[in-house]
Amino acid sequence: MEGGHRVQDALIELKALAWRFRAPLALGLALTIVNRLASFVLPAMSKVVVDRVIGRGELSLIAPIAGLCVLGIAVGAITTYFSYSVLGLAGQRAVTELRSELLLRVLALPVSYFDEAKIGAVVSRIMADTEHIENLIGTGMVTFASAILTAAIGCAALLYLNWRLTLLVLAVLIISAAWGTRAFAGLYGTFHEFTEANARTTARLTETLGGISVVKAYAAERHESGAFRTGLEQLYQSAKQTITGIARLSAGTTLMNGATSLLLIVAGGYSVAHHVMTLGDLVAYVVMASLLASPLLQMSALGATFGKAIAALGRMHELRLERGEDHDEHLRMPLPRVTGEVRLERVSYAYRPGEPVIHDVELVAPAGSTVALVGPSGSGKSTLCRLLLAFDQPSSGRILIDGHDLARVRLRDYRSSLGVVLQENFLFDGSVRDNIAFARPGASEADIKMASRIAHCDEFVTRLPNGFDTIVGERGVKLSGGQRQRIAIARAILADPRILILDEATSSLDSESETLIRDGLRALRVGRTTFVIAHRLSTIESADQILVLDGGRVVERGTHAELIALDRRYRRLHRAQVSYTTS
Repeated sequence: MEGGHRVQDALIELKALAWRFRAPLALGLALTIVNRLASFVLPAMSKVVVDRVIGRGELSLIAPIAGLCVLGIAVGAITTYFSYSVLGLAGQRAVTELRSELLLRVLALPVSYFDEAKIGAVVSRIMADTEHIENLIGTGMVTFASAILTAAIGCAALLYLNWRLTLLVLAVLIISAAWGTRAFAGLYGTFHEFTEANARTTARLTETLGGISVVKAYAAERHESGAFRTGLEQLYQSAKQTITGIARLSAGTTLMNGATSLLLIVAGGYSVAHHVMTLGDLVAYVVMASLLASPLLQMSALGATFGKAIAALGRMHELRLERGEDHDEHLRMPLPRVTGEVRLERVSYAYRPGEPVIHDVELVAPAGSTVALVGPSGSGKSTLCRLLLAFDQPSSGRILIDGHDLARVRLRDYRSSLGVVLQENFLFDGSVRDNIAFARPGASEADIKMASRIAHCDEFVTRLPNGFDTIVGERGVKLSGGQRQRIAIARAILADPRILILDEATSSLDSESETLIRDGLRALRVGRTTFVIAHRLSTIESADQILVLDGGRVVERGTHAELIALDRRYRRLHRAQVSYTTS
């Protein structure tokens, strides 16, 4: 039943795809019709040659027959070239547009989707699956259309030459086609498993290479190689089932061709002997019958192409059905220019139903103020930041931005006013300049360098081989942790946000670097509502209010001086850090 739904989903995608590319498909079909008509010139002329040129000695017909054959061959070659070109380019265009659309769709999915999904599997859907679709729209469709037209025209010609013999031949072909259709339907699950196994294997490889430092640090090369080998074996088993299934189809088609040939020899010879057919009729019949059998071989060979494409289209449809963050964008209200007041009203959140990790948090952060979040690991600080970033929505309660319910405003409007430095900074494999300007792609050189100075990036950038044009490598691997952190801070500075979120923004900096950028961050916070998560309590002593979290609850709140005077959990944390740094 599930397989049936997948096929239906794939057919929905295929129908939409065919409609979108209807113009090149129609042109390709027209060229294919002309091509197939041209291919029957030679079989038709063979009858004339045998019956009239050889049988009656009408040698004057040789020149016009040769001319028609040359014309048929030329038309066939030209239409073959253009049909494959038109549909091949259409296939490439389809892949280009589908990959772009799928990436936009994936980027619209909530962050929680990526918490569960394997990135390699998602990449496989965008890249590998679309290649199968390219084969379907390009050479696959033209071959399929060619096969169908050849079969239709050939069948009509055979009926004209000898309808009794043709009915016998068609009976054999229909039985063979019915068997082939049933066998191919049984292969769909195999094709789907093949694409799933390919996605799993790709995901594992991506994960291994992405964590290569950890793999090498723990001498786990053999373990990872073994895990990848296991995935390859699963992929091999799926491919084996696919290949053997197609082989059975091909063997059945070959058997059908043999039966047809035997029928032509026996019944055709009988018809000529009893003057039901001329020798020229039989020669033309045999040639056309071979043209009729050829499409069935082609369609059998296309089984893998169509099966993989259908499976890929089904997976693509599943991805489109995933609910994106923008699914209700048309119902949300535009957000006016943000000034930065943030209010949390009894906000609770649970990753899994019945297991809340944030409990009834109340908070009022006036525009331009700084709120610090402290507490032990697992207390809910980062989860609260995810809610402020709108990566997740509260299970209950409301987050208000300048009095507007965050759940009812356009996320793009809200996030365009955010600046973020997360605990794990991500840099793209580009230049230092590109990574700083990521928040504002059109930023001027002066603005980029100003942000760099505030974050104290220029101190190490000037020592890099190509300065701001130095390529940082994938995930910024060519830079130290502190350098990556300062580039992330410069990126947030350049965004000129109204609301700034610093999640362990100085966690990767040594004491000297931290001192250097502390003044820059303090200047950046002026006029901006800032949320700071910091284990180093010395970095948040100037915060307007400090929330101490434990078990997802706010257990203390106040300024640094007020919490020190309160002499409870915050003071114990502060005293422990002071003792640690002075010991």
